[in-house]
Amino acid sequence: VAFVVCRSLEGLKTFSYLEELILDNNLLGNDLLLPRLPHLHTLMLNKNQISFQRNTCKILLDHLAEVVPSLQYLSLLGNMACPNELVCKEKDEDDYQRYRYFVLHKLTNLKFLDTRKVTRREREEALVRGAFMKVVKPKAA
Repeated sequence: VAFVVCRSLEGLKTFSYLEELILDNNLLGNDLLLPRLPHLHTLMLNKNQISFQRNTCKILLDHLAEVVPSLQYLSLLGNMACPNELVCKEKDEDDYQRYRYFVLHKLTNLKFLDTRKVTRREREEALVRGAFMKVVKPKAA
């Protein structure tokens, strides 16, 4: 297990057999770049600055799918990308569920997302409609 508090993750490339990584409470955003960590199964990114601005979260999730192929446990709680009532009063359980479908569509091997186990029904729904479930903020008129 590695506990890292930093803005640069360049040094992680020397830990190619790393299995768990906790990056909570940093200033990490959608531009987060991890080296290839083929054995990483747990990644905690709670309370950072990850959001669904434009297409950047999709790019981050695509990056994670590529560099951490064994990822099974991911937590994004406390980020704007994870829409729940604790982060934003305007969000509700439906917003959170759409977010889960979108993340599960991108990261198909996840067993747990945030604090919840991924259900068979969620996985099926993510395959069918997950690509269309990105939670976006409507443009101001």
